[in-house]
Amino acid sequence: MTGPLAPPPPPNYNAVHSWLAVTGASLALFCNVGILNAFGVYQQYYATGLLKQYTDSDISWIGSVAIFFLYIGSPVCGILVDKVGPTKMFVTGSFGMLIAIFLSSLATQYYQLFLSQSVLLGASMSLLFTPSVAVVLRRMPHRRGLALGIAVGGSSIGGIIWPIFLEQLLYSDGVSFGWTQRAVGFFMIPLLAVACLTVRDAPKAPPQPVDPEKTSDGETSVPDNNNNNNNNPAPTPSEEPTPKYPACLLLRNFTFVLLCLGFALTYLGLFTPFFYISTYAVDHGVSSSTAFYLISAINAASFFGRVIPGHLADTYGHFNICAVCVLISGVIGFTWTAAYNLPGMVVWSIAYGFTSGAVISLQSACAGKIAKREHQGTAAGLLIGSVSITALVGTPISGQILLRGGYLGLGLWTGATLLAGGVVLSAARLRIDRRILAAH
Repeated sequence: MTGPLAPPPPPNYNAVHSWLAVTGASLALFCNVGILNAFGVYQQYYATGLLKQYTDSDISWIGSVAIFFLYIGSPVCGILVDKVGPTKMFVTGSFGMLIAIFLSSLATQYYQLFLSQSVLLGASMSLLFTPSVAVVLRRMPHRRGLALGIAVGGSSIGGIIWPIFLEQLLYSDGVSFGWTQRAVGFFMIPLLAVACLTVRDAPKAPPQPVDPEKTSDGETSVPDNNNNNNNNPAPTPSEEPTPKYPACLLLRNFTFVLLCLGFALTYLGLFTPFFYISTYAVDHGVSSSTAFYLISAINAASFFGRVIPGHLADTYGHFNICAVCVLISGVIGFTWTAAYNLPGMVVWSIAYGFTSGAVISLQSACAGKIAKREHQGTAAGLLIGSVSITALVGTPISGQILLRGGYLGLGLWTGATLLAGGVVLSAARLRIDRRILAAH
């Protein structure tokens, strides 16, 4: 493939501080998205015990609303991290998460779980998620795919450990739900403390003249790619005044709008297997204790799917690798019900986890290629916020499809939404450069 070379490290680059920030972001996302990746355990536990009078669709709203608040707050958090930095947001978000988890340990009713495990937990998570992504984007522009893969890979490690952690306490050891939640909170405290201390923003780079075809971090300029007149070349970023409202500038960029639309469609079905793979296994005769390990398998594969494609994307293009992974995930989604025994379910979970793993890590890398360095937090926040509605309704829609069409309908829904998202992402990629083999 041909295309622009990866940009050099930013001015004042400090490898130790940068990789410490990546490590801290990974720990934050281990506690953050990682516990959401384990919601399939809560789904099964609530359906058979604490909330057994409610339908699967009703219960899935708890996880979906948490994801919604995580994403809907991201545009504001992206703007805030560009203005005030990550530290205050990390401290506030960490306290909010811990309070939510300890409050949920006291819950006995649906509305209590909804307020603590959905609203408060999701809103607090947003204060950690977007700043983590923004800091990594700014500190590692020359390795953004790999660095984001490692950082977001923390959520996959969480998705491996949290289901086992919860299953052992709730089922093997017979610990009450309340003390299980308290154990989760106590386990998170030191990890969140390290994240608060290590995730520090990169020093601001002094303004430097750059090539007219480059943005401030060395990436190919995407805005106005199809509209520039050869007789009126666009000014260089160093010549352009800093926009008062960078969010408005991004939303006028049709490539960015296509990127947001593509991921919004993708998120309609992306999390469906994470929520329903364990119930699918139980319905096919697998024991509950064994079914929970499928969630760990899908998240284990997701970790490698975030790191390996991220590393490849630094060479072959973030848009390219992301679009291909989404399309392949759609094809795998269509084959869900072909896995009718435990070995087949394990293979299917690993395949889906690997290919879908690239989505969360590469979505922000794609946004970072479009935005200037000082606006990458805003770009990442807007992109993440754009998927909030579809992330909210996707899993409850899946629950309704399960009631009416069974797991065959669920697999068709997962595959169709991912393929649709992959097609739109491919259109965004071709808008940047119509050369198929160009590395973008």
